[in-house]
Amino acid sequence: MEKVKRIDEVFENEPNFRLIQTLITIIVIGSLVWSSSVIDFSNYTGNGGEVVYSIIKGILTPDTNLLFDFSRGGLWYLIFETICIAFIGTLIGAIVSLPLAFLSSDNIVPRPVAILFQFLILVIRTVPAIVYGLMFIRVTGPGPFAGVMTMTFTSVGMMTKLFQETISNIDTNILEAFESLGIETFGKIRYGIIPQLSASFISTIIYRFDMNMRDATTLGLVGAGGVGAPLMMAINAYRWNEVGAILISLMVVVLIVEYLSTKLRKKLAYGN
Repeated sequence: MEKVKRIDEVFENEPNFRLIQTLITIIVIGSLVWSSSVIDFSNYTGNGGEVVYSIIKGILTPDTNLLFDFSRGGLWYLIFETICIAFIGTLIGAIVSLPLAFLSSDNIVPRPVAILFQFLILVIRTVPAIVYGLMFIRVTGPGPFAGVMTMTFTSVGMMTKLFQETISNIDTNILEAFESLGIETFGKIRYGIIPQLSASFISTIIYRFDMNMRDATTLGLVGAGGVGAPLMMAINAYRWNEVGAILISLMVVVLIVEYLSTKLRKKLAYGN
């Protein structure tokens, strides 16, 4: 009986959040109603159903000549180019992100230095990938190199942030022991930090490569190399059979990359 009374007392003394929950619900519903005001149905046409049918039919009946084109400049060559753009951009981004992550960690470097580099990373992360693509196309011209540079900058923004968060959660007892031995900052990083973080870093790099595979396709839409440009041309010309072939090839590649990256991340995390 005493336990029951205690439970009843706990329930009676529990704070009442109904007013706050009601206010949050009203705010969310009001925001949804206000946001829906930007939806415009004036451009809807009567043949929209036919267009949707054509798109689905084209995707389900892809252009087999394009789908099995393994020549230089063919579909699979462009897919391979997209993979290379994502891979090289991720690799360079990881190399650049590693020192930036340590320089932005206030448990490794003085706080003013960490704040300066955290602000720099924030600036890099603020710019969308499509904007980087348009910028580098102006600088280097259309092609894969602009895509690689774009992937590098977008990877630096995300990976530095994740690396820095991982570094901030390391076991500081090792660093204190190294400091008592008079070991400098580079030695602490080399022997005390990297062994703790290598598996997490590699997992982050693999995850970023998985994301870059999709982003590299989007960048092709603005001329930054890869399969995005042919996809955009096929959509604009209403050649849905070609769109279907390109999408199927992309799905196959993304599924393979997803499967392998998941396996590798599990191997790093659990060792099996």
